[in-house]
Amino acid sequence: MKTEFSLAQLADSDIAEADKILRACVHCGFCTATCPTYVLLGDELDSPRGRIYLIKEMLEKDRRPTPEVVKHIDRCLSCLACMTTCPSGVNYMHLVDQARVRIERDYSRPLTERWLRAVLTFVLPRPQWFRASMWLARLGRPFAALLPAGEATATPTLLRRIKAMLALSPGRLPAPGPAGGTVFPALVERRGRVALLQGCAQQVLAPRINQAAVNVLTRHGVEVVLAAGEACCGSLVHHMGREHQALAQARHNIDVWTREIEGGLDAIVITASGCGTTIKDYGYLLRGDPAYAAKAARVSALAKDVSEYLVSLDLAAPARPGGLTVAYQAACSLQHGQKIHKQPKDLLANAGFKVREVAEAHLCCGSAGTYNIMQPDIARTLRDRKVANIGRTGADVIATGNIGCMTHIAQGTGIPVVHTVELLDWAHGGPLPDALKGVRIDANDSQRIAVAI
Repeated sequence: MKTEFSLAQLADSDIAEADKILRACVHCGFCTATCPTYVLLGDELDSPRGRIYLIKEMLEKDRRPTPEVVKHIDRCLSCLACMTTCPSGVNYMHLVDQARVRIERDYSRPLTERWLRAVLTFVLPRPQWFRASMWLARLGRPFAALLPAGEATATPTLLRRIKAMLALSPGRLPAPGPAGGTVFPALVERRGRVALLQGCAQQVLAPRINQAAVNVLTRHGVEVVLAAGEACCGSLVHHMGREHQALAQARHNIDVWTREIEGGLDAIVITASGCGTTIKDYGYLLRGDPAYAAKAARVSALAKDVSEYLVSLDLAAPARPGGLTVAYQAACSLQHGQKIHKQPKDLLANAGFKVREVAEAHLCCGSAGTYNIMQPDIARTLRDRKVANIGRTGADVIATGNIGCMTHIAQGTGIPVVHTVELLDWAHGGPLPDALKGVRIDANDSQRIAVAI
């Protein structure tokens, strides 16, 4: 792709990076086949190639974002399926992130949308506030059906978004998990030490996930520490264009984890793949910060998805070998963002599960951080498509490696949903996941489990 940035523009490191990304694009259109919004809407501007043209025009001419540009950029899920498909290696992730920063800086959204975004970016990264908001949402759920839905539009109304937000709130909240500063010693001879990301929404909605990870790790000789003072990874605000807030959160965590690294740390293990993709990108995000560039790169190098780290341990034979059939599908942030495909399948197979894949595994379920709140119509359509494909496997249970996918998919199906590491914990001697307690389980292949990691 030919670009026409001026020398003055190219002096800006972000513009220089955008120029490099744009020049890699050869207009082939392979990305359109795997882009969820293009598959659903059929609009070229809702494909990666179309969005690239919009971003190029905005950046080259240094124009303020128009409502049309904002509409199509907002519709992007950042699932990154286009990057998996692209034969030219176009780094769409960094390009669309830059566009979102420009929109956040230069575009004035309607007041109600600014209000909702401000609430989400304040509450979701703060577990105490998020827990309080979930209690309030629980009180409001009975009234959600009374809210007028209105018609689906290019920009959903505030009421449609509030309805979507209330629908995602759980019926009950579990007790809080262990606090930062807790250390879980290895249960056998120690062979490693890791920090486990505590997360934001996940530690409120499903602390059992990290507990399952702790169980598997300590059972195999790995000491697990919950770093004191850890905060949100910055993923949520980063994808909403709030660059300064995202980088501040990244720097904070880098300082926290650096202290642990100095005490000896083999990895920073992450059970929410959306967080993992962002943390693995810290080195890029802070590449221009002399005080943090090297530390950020070190943290990114240590960041491992839980499946990625567990594969390296050569886990013991499962305590409960059986004939359970697993229909596997990778979450976008895992398969496209982190390029992790084989590890979860190997873990499941080695744990005694028979692995099969779900059709259209490359298509996003529609969760994508706050996407299922900000773009509820597209998100719901993608979710229903995902659930239908899972249903065709004859699945009795769905497992996911990302809390956003878990919560979103659960709204569209009566099939129980668990995290993959919960299955692995159970197979290696841990407790039966709560979601499976009402499910008949045997070892003669009559049980089928669909896994969306």
